[in-house]
Amino acid sequence: MTQDIDAATAHAWSALGGAPEWAGRVTYVSAPGVLPSRLPVRQLARASVGVCSLAAAELAALRSGRAVPAVRVHEAAVGAAFVSERHLRIDGRAWSPFAPLSSFWRAADGWVRTHANYPHHRARLLAALGIPGGDDDGDGDGDEGGGALRERLAGELRSRPARWIQETVFESGGLAVAVAEPGTDRWPLIESRRVAGSSRAVGGRRVAGDAGGRRRPAADAAALPAHGVRVLDLTRVIAGPVATRTLGLLGADVLRVDPPPLPEDPKAHADTGFGKRSTRLDLGAAADRAAFEALLDSADVVVLGYRADSLDRYGLTPGTLLERHPGLIVARLDAWGWTGPWRERRGFDSLVQAAKGISLIERGADGRPGVLPAQALDHSTGYLLAAAILRALTERRGDGAGRELRLSLAGTASWLMHDIRPEPAGDPAEANEPEVWMAETPSPYGRLRYVRSPVNYEGAPGDWAGPPSMWGTDPARWL
Repeated sequence: MTQDIDAATAHAWSALGGAPEWAGRVTYVSAPGVLPSRLPVRQLARASVGVCSLAAAELAALRSGRAVPAVRVHEAAVGAAFVSERHLRIDGRAWSPFAPLSSFWRAADGWVRTHANYPHHRARLLAALGIPGGDDDGDGDGDEGGGALRERLAGELRSRPARWIQETVFESGGLAVAVAEPGTDRWPLIESRRVAGSSRAVGGRRVAGDAGGRRRPAADAAALPAHGVRVLDLTRVIAGPVATRTLGLLGADVLRVDPPPLPEDPKAHADTGFGKRSTRLDLGAAADRAAFEALLDSADVVVLGYRADSLDRYGLTPGTLLERHPGLIVARLDAWGWTGPWRERRGFDSLVQAAKGISLIERGADGRPGVLPAQALDHSTGYLLAAAILRALTERRGDGAGRELRLSLAGTASWLMHDIRPEPAGDPAEANEPEVWMAETPSPYGRLRYVRSPVNYEGAPGDWAGPPSMWGTDPARWL
């Protein structure tokens, strides 16, 4: 067990605005064989879970009036949680989140990484390269859906420069990046802005200049730290859902909102849908927009994981939300950071790894680009996002102010590559078996065998209160 203050934990806790001396309250039960890699992924993972656990403990203490409980995080539990999709079983069946066309490919002058897990991304990738077959179901059963289609794609990519592929696919709305050498550029890990707000009339009613006019969960020694907190979850694909399922674990009422036309993989939701309910609303339709505005009126937190321009047209910019709903906490999640030419591009963990040089650091003996042992940028950013929201809730109880929080996968990648000191790795064969960190439950999807949350402090819940609901089927209202 680590007794001294862990440097990565101290770094992240400082970025969250926590009291520096509190970082020493976090201890770790070591499992050096988990998440083996050249980069210090184990330290990244445990620190992100560690500060999330500490932020939960801090809020629990504030609500109960008691001392901050001890925080003790098991690295083996963290390692299992960071690959939760690999351990998930639905009626005994395993699941892989990566589709056949999501891979590294040879380009004329290097390598590219594609992402085609969703049917619309797959179709746009193929259309950008002039390849027919993008409108089938993508299951690989058809003549062009399996090996033949992969060979056609590989041939097209081998004949093109990597940067050309990247920009052409981007212009078509698809996802591909050139695999890059590691750079020295840095991104902030967490950005936070306090917004006091001002008294103003909105729609014929007056909203107070701070959180005093909003719901304030009462002090309760027995309650979970986020009990009574209402969270609107407008996120998809691992990082955001990991953050919001963590808030649900800690007692928040979390409602995920998706647009009706945008599909979700039911297996992905079975993995990350714990601790929340799920509804679908078309913000361009008057009735659905009214339902969404009613939810906003009493929300405590809004988590945004879409590109900014996709929500701007609905008037859901952070500035507008904070002006109309003083005391609201607006947490934003982005792949590529908040400045520069890529800030509005779509992105996923695997693409950020490739574009920021991680894939070449982790390359194999044959020179082929490699990957981290988990989608660690996603998972770490998810726990950091939950930690930032918990700390904002703690601070809001003191000053009543709303806040805008911003995190990115690129910022987490920068932290991993430049700011975490490596430690000797253990033998992966000696890593603890994941079964001790798993549980089973019936669900609308079938019987789930899943990894429990690694967030832990004295008195923390050992599991979610129930299984995920079926995606998009819950009513658009608070409990």
